[in-house]
Amino acid sequence: MSVEITWWGHATATVRDSGTTLLTDPLLTRRCAHLWRRRGALPPRAAVAADAVLVSHLHSDHLHLRSLARLPAGTPLLLPTGALGAVPLLRRLAERLDPRELSPGDSLAVGRVAVRAVPAAHDGRRLPFARRRVAPLGFVVEGEGRTYFAGDTDLFGGMAGEVGRVDTALLPVGGWGPGLGHGHLNAERAAEALARLRPRSAVPVHYGTYWPWGMAAVRPHEFHAPGDEFVRHAARLAPEVAVHRLRHGESVRLAAGG
Repeated sequence: MSVEITWWGHATATVRDSGTTLLTDPLLTRRCAHLWRRRGALPPRAAVAADAVLVSHLHSDHLHLRSLARLPAGTPLLLPTGALGAVPLLRRLAERLDPRELSPGDSLAVGRVAVRAVPAAHDGRRLPFARRRVAPLGFVVEGEGRTYFAGDTDLFGGMAGEVGRVDTALLPVGGWGPGLGHGHLNAERAAEALARLRPRSAVPVHYGTYWPWGMAAVRPHEFHAPGDEFVRHAARLAPEVAVHRLRHGESVRLAAGG
């Protein structure tokens, strides 16, 4: 048996394990505020057919309301605790979905897998104006394999203990603009996370997809380079980890437990 990962771009991926399909941080439109998709086709309509959707935090490129509105009615929506109170428009949208708020340490059965919420080190507010902090999450999908979706995070103390043993890590390695602020992993720090977590496999995400309108010529290497840089740093810091740098829409099938 195996686990299949499909990367659609940015932090959006499909994880298939034990006959259960999960969709992460769906961003399904050509535009998100001032960001435009510069690489990769949009996910197909069929991508919204999931047994549950995992939303890591409240930033609009992760909790994207127009994309969530495309989900089939009744889809379980796993959210950080406090999300419904912090985003009024989400409450109205959630009336046709099945929202479940989770805190770090909580676990929920979805189909034949368990989804466990873990901490993340990131700004959990609904930027740019909201002041209410909602703790961001990562998720560990536990079925035939153990798959860690980090959402957005920086390195943090106790990371390996909180996440636990995993077979595959989906780690953010870049961003959507010419600089990364506090609470993000760049390619090298993502490789340092691999050295702490020691998964068997890794898939870099959150890079090379969206970029601010009119800024294509501003530090273009921050758009193009993070995936290759992650491969290079991982070979140095965590050489035992098999890194799969997927193209947009590409899938990798990994042996469960390997």
